[in-house]
Amino acid sequence: MFQPVKRKACGAKKINQPLTGNDFPLPAGFPSFMKLPIATSTEGLDACFVGVPMDNGTGYKPGARFAPREMRAESAIIRPCNPDTGAQPFTSLSVADIGDVPVNLFNVAKSCENIRESFNKIVKDGCVPLVMGGDHTITYPILQALGKKYGPLGVIYVDAHSDCAVSVAGERLTHSTSLRRAIEENFVDCKRVVQIGQRGTRVNVDPYQYEKDLGFRMIPAVDCWYKSLAPLMVEIREQMGTGPVYMSFCIDALDPAYAPGTGFPEIGGLTTIQAMEIIRGCKGLNMVGFEMDEVTPVYDSSGVTSATAGKLLYEMLCVVPSVKYAEK
Repeated sequence: MFQPVKRKACGAKKINQPLTGNDFPLPAGFPSFMKLPIATSTEGLDACFVGVPMDNGTGYKPGARFAPREMRAESAIIRPCNPDTGAQPFTSLSVADIGDVPVNLFNVAKSCENIRESFNKIVKDGCVPLVMGGDHTITYPILQALGKKYGPLGVIYVDAHSDCAVSVAGERLTHSTSLRRAIEENFVDCKRVVQIGQRGTRVNVDPYQYEKDLGFRMIPAVDCWYKSLAPLMVEIREQMGTGPVYMSFCIDALDPAYAPGTGFPEIGGLTTIQAMEIIRGCKGLNMVGFEMDEVTPVYDSSGVTSATAGKLLYEMLCVVPSVKYAEK
């Protein structure tokens, strides 16, 4: 039998269901995210998984262009329900994998233009994108599209780096400048920006003055060592309020012991448990989009980095507004 499409009736609409090993062999079939149906548009969707296979904005190790493919492959083992939290996203949300944005791997500016135009279409009817990058350059055109739709966004930026450089080697469109470009165009509500996980050597001892002057809350990795981040997320939920919020999660926020497959590894990072606390702590916020970046599969032959990134994307799906939760 060929790969089936599984749907479940929910009121007047039929909701796509991921295929599990009970429906089809896990290593077989089309490698869509969680083996969800593949859609050609966001019509009728509440949320979508979408790849942005661009890495020509990176300044060190390339290879993140292959991350969406690998995250999809590793996501085959993710099941639909979250027993820890009670989240049941596939009982209330219509979700599909809509494929990849057509980036231009020979031209960063053209790639950004293609990404912006694609996301204008993705979010126009309120679909919540769950993005598989790609290097962190992609944040800028995505914030352009979401900022145009929703107005200035609160941003939860989980990354070893702040990505607020003026330029790198004279170039203004790079993975180190993406957030600054979006700020300059007023797509970001600077009083509702939190950066978590920054660390590593820098060219000066106070590298975050620009961010502090704008009013960002900066939570370097060293302030996260040896502790739960659940209390922090209570404060962040209060800071974000009811306005639209975007999460940008760079896999290098995690310590390379947990995610070695990245192009800019920095020791002393977050744990996977802390990453889950951050994402789960977004429940109740007006989340309008999520993004997972800088997975570079070639540097992790085990596939654990891509698998971890995929599972964190599933955790993000679980905090999309209107997800139903079972009583615990």
